[in-house]
Amino acid sequence: MTSVNEAVGAVADGSGDPVAAARLAYEQHARACRQCRADGAHCAVAKHLLRIHNNARRAAGAR
Repeated sequence: MTSVNEAVGAVADGSGDPVAAARLAYEQHARACRQCRADGAHCAVAKHLLRIHNNARRAAGAR
């Protein structure tokens, strides 16, 4: 599995998919975050990462 740092690095140098990198960051955070796992509500960081994913998906669709 690719790490978030590798995915973000690939996006930064132009060889990666920003939507996939944002989704990966969100999913890895949701699995690792104690607060996200403890209750049904996502923490502020998870909400921010999901917003980044949604914005990247919208931008990719607009091309």
